[in-house]
Amino acid sequence: MQRKWWTLLVACVAIFMLLLDVSVVNVALPDIREDLDASFSDLQWVIDAYALALAALLLTAGSLADLLGRRRVFAFGLALFTLASLLCGLAASPLALNVARAVQGIGGAVMWSTSLALIAQEFEGRERGTAFGIWGATTGVAIALGPLVGGALTDSLGWEWIFFINVPVGIAACAITLAKLAESRDPEARGVDWIGVGTFSSALFMLVFALIRGNEEGWTSAPIVGLLAGGVVLLVAFVVAELRQERPMLDLSLFRKPTFAGASIVAFTLSASSFALLLYLTLYMQNVLGFTPLETGVRILPLTLLAFAVAPIAGKLAAVVPVRALMGVGLSFCGLGLALMHGITADSEWTELLAGFLLLGAGIGTINPSLVSTAVGVVAAARSGMASGINNTFRQLGTATGIAGFGAIFTAQVESKWGELTAATPAAGEGGRAMVSHVSTGASDSAMAAAPADAGPSIATALPEAFVSGLNQIFVVGSVLAFAGAALALVLIRKRDFVDGATPAEARTADSVPGSHEAVPAPQAAGTERRA
Repeated sequence: MQRKWWTLLVACVAIFMLLLDVSVVNVALPDIREDLDASFSDLQWVIDAYALALAALLLTAGSLADLLGRRRVFAFGLALFTLASLLCGLAASPLALNVARAVQGIGGAVMWSTSLALIAQEFEGRERGTAFGIWGATTGVAIALGPLVGGALTDSLGWEWIFFINVPVGIAACAITLAKLAESRDPEARGVDWIGVGTFSSALFMLVFALIRGNEEGWTSAPIVGLLAGGVVLLVAFVVAELRQERPMLDLSLFRKPTFAGASIVAFTLSASSFALLLYLTLYMQNVLGFTPLETGVRILPLTLLAFAVAPIAGKLAAVVPVRALMGVGLSFCGLGLALMHGITADSEWTELLAGFLLLGAGIGTINPSLVSTAVGVVAAARSGMASGINNTFRQLGTATGIAGFGAIFTAQVESKWGELTAATPAAGEGGRAMVSHVSTGASDSAMAAAPADAGPSIATALPEAFVSGLNQIFVVGSVLAFAGAALALVLIRKRDFVDGATPAEARTADSVPGSHEAVPAPQAAGTERRA
């Protein structure tokens, strides 16, 4: 086999593993909670530790690869991801799992930021278009199959195997990388913006940690106020540092164009309003409705498969429909889907969520083909790598902050409803924060174990009602967020912001390398063009 095909193979394997681990974990969370005695905030961190590491390091990893060698850095990312996957499966406590997830996210950021550059150095012309098409299809399949694969592995082998499965695949991919791939560097690379990395990642961690712990510690408590203030100060320091850098990690000047800002907002609101809710939907399906992980994965498939099916249709529509309309309509679909999910009760069946699932899938599929290509379409080709990386960073930020923010709202509503429902029952007085973590995960077994013996019947009735009350609340918030994103997309994304004379190849991004200073174009569907 020629070297270029080995390169494509390992790049696709890497992106499949890292994106699968974005979605595969959700359906395993109830089993993780039970085996590791994890709290609600622990479960939030299982997702957020991974997403935050991706968000914080996507841009930096590309710069590091330019400096040290893309093959070398890619192999390091693969090895780190593989080792972290092993440590995730071996974790004996929530803390150990979440630390390993963060390390896994670091490896994932490295693989994501270098895989496209490796493909670009081996393929030219139409073959490059084919290679990027295969890479893009791999990303779609990974996201679509994640819940089903996670459910099947968790049901048959245990939750640990959603991580163990990466180990032999990662070892093989790493060996092929070292044996078959060519090395390349950017001769003009000038190093890594460590000040930007430090301030950005620290600010994100402090803000998300405060959101996750706010209800438990108290929003006016010294630790939470200190974390929020520290996060804001570090964000300001990050902005100041980036403005003073000759080659910043995140080029803030790109946001001067309303269309670039609009694409970033769409990326953030799409993830925050829709993808972040999968955690709570999974807990509802398994712990309230009683489905197994595999049954849960099957029921989430309509959402992911429809997103996969709609994407190529939306790509063709981009030839005749303005991009801002596609993004506005897509986020409106998401907002409407979440609004339709609102109103479930403790006696509802999962089918009451189906219409919302279908609209969410249609919305995600409508947005994705044009999202990052819009971001890179408004910058010069030499800056498209940075533009793509920023857009992908905003996606991960949306997931991380969405999970934390929804968690704060959800927990507060659950606590309030729990106190109301148990006020005149033997469970009265058990609605404090000690019980809320059990109720928030829908864990009736641990909730009953923590309550007085005569409170069991009251808890059995109150628990699902309190849980769906919290779920309905975040459906409303998510819907409002999606509609707000849709409105901003329609206002900010403008035809005149796109670079004059941009070719379809320059406009597509499955295409640019996050963090790299060189543009890596990929093909657009035949017959499509950019419209605003």
